[in-house]
Amino acid sequence: MNTVAGAGATVRNLQERVREARIRESDRMDGIVELRETERTRLELLVEEMRGVAEELPQRDRDRFLLAILPGDPPRYWVDATSFVMMARDKRTYRFLQDTLDGRIVLAEATDASTIADRVTSLIADRIVERERALAADAMETARQNRLADARATQEHARSSLSGFWVLMAFIFGLICGAAALLTYAWFAVA
Repeated sequence: MNTVAGAGATVRNLQERVREARIRESDRMDGIVELRETERTRLELLVEEMRGVAEELPQRDRDRFLLAILPGDPPRYWVDATSFVMMARDKRTYRFLQDTLDGRIVLAEATDASTIADRVTSLIADRIVERERALAADAMETARQNRLADARATQEHARSSLSGFWVLMAFIFGLICGAAALLTYAWFAVA
């Protein structure tokens, strides 16, 4: 704002105000970039804590767990398709969250990476056990279905054997009846 000498009027300079607004925006953006870098750095500490767990995962379960920071805003450490760790608003607290049908739930919150790493490891262990249980239940159901199919096949075979027997008996009975009718006809035709 400039004051014109002698007139007492103020002259507003738009270019100066735009420049000031750009400086404020630049300072704000620098702060946002620094916060994002801080979030990512803290999540990378969690990645380091989880490195041993990722290496110990059984081969059959490696495709189920991401265990990585994927691009996004805000940055998140994804455990699986529904569970992830992100930084809270204070940028110091780790929040372990899970998306469910009923909404997002907080599984754990802590300011140190090792506590969250323990909780993530527990969730991974629980999911591995759930999958083993589901696979065992599937195997038991498959075995039961196979036994039922074998029993049905045995019954069908017995039915087909019996029906074949009865068809053969009907054919023999038809031959006997036809032969008896032919003999009877011949007997009466000659006499």
